Amino acid sequence: MKLFYFTICLCVAAKAADTLLLDEVAVKNLRLETLVVEERDFESTVFAVGRVEEIPGNRWSVSSRIPGRAVEVNAFFGDTVREGEVLARVESRQPGNPPPTIELRAPHDGLITESHVLKGQPVEPDKDLLDISDRSEMWVVAQIPEQLAAGIAPGTRARIHFPALGGEPVEAELRRFGVQANRDAGSVEGVFQVSNADGRLLPGMRAEFEIVVSTRPGVLAIPEEAVQGDPASRVVFVKDFDLPNAYQRVPVVLGEKGGGWVEVEQGVFPGDEVVTRGSYSLGFVGGSSGMSLKEALDAAHGHQHNEDGSEMTADQKAAHEDHDHEEGHADKAGGAPAWVIGYAVVSTLLTLLFGQLWWNSKRKEN
Repeated sequence: MKLFYFTICLCVAAKAADTLLLDEVAVKNLRLETLVVEERDFESTVFAVGRVEEIPGNRWSVSSRIPGRAVEVNAFFGDTVREGEVLARVESRQPGNPPPTIELRAPHDGLITESHVLKGQPVEPDKDLLDISDRSEMWVVAQIPEQLAAGIAPGTRARIHFPALGGEPVEAELRRFGVQANRDAGSVEGVFQVSNADGRLLPGMRAEFEIVVSTRPGVLAIPEEAVQGDPASRVVFVKDFDLPNAYQRVPVVLGEKGGGWVEVEQGVFPGDEVVTRGSYSLGFVGGSSGMSLKEALDAAHGHQHNEDGSEMTADQKAAHEDHDHEEGHADKAGGAPAWVIGYAVVSTLLTLLFGQLWWNSKRKEN
């Protein structure tokens, strides 16, 4: 029975030690945000990097069918053109007064990505004068590690983030794999196609992929930003149900990660509110800010509590009042501070209790 009560006391004391109490100013300054824990569809993902490329079938070259001289050039590198627009006029070398000319028109809407002609230059039928690219859609090619490619197939979804652009990732589906593997990198290419209506995606831009390989329903998961601590002792901060501006440091056991979320196997339950934004800063606050646990409970419930947060019995209240009275006299008499005496008494009692438990265990062994 003694061991049972001792264990209960240790649990209550541990909870008190892991409770952070803040005032409203501290909460505001830390900019804390919380999220209610709930079960969700959890996506297992693999990470890959890649680059933006033009779609080969969306490129055209403009050339002259006859030899001659460029007498007019209306489009240059970087210009956007429309299908049928006159880009240049070429004067034939055949005699005539005036010599015959032909018009070179845009075969498709797009962007002039290469220009190899200036007004007055000679032109030949075997020379490309202008290159046009339709970039309204682009390929984003991922370098997928070979050992992960087996779980991916055409139609697999991915979230693609472009560091140069920032903002939210875009979603796309795998169209096909490349035609050969990269032996040096140990990867295969995965081709995704995305919209580029605003023209911000440029060939060569870096892309980061979260490729969804499986989805499991009903998984308890929290945002990765809510998790703090080193890999051996992960913790989250859970908002207290009763105390305002109180947060408990709760150890957790984690599972898989994916899509900015992490599976929680042990530690939190549906309905708990975990701190997301500000959790990193909260880890440095400790228990020194704001009221103590006892003071907060006294104010919230209107009656006295022990230092560990448990409610005082009538005998404890009487003893507490006597203790305060005696402490005042002791301070006036210049005696030892009450907290020193209390610490010595508690230490002695704990030592005796552990000694008794050890002695009992030895007797049972004999």
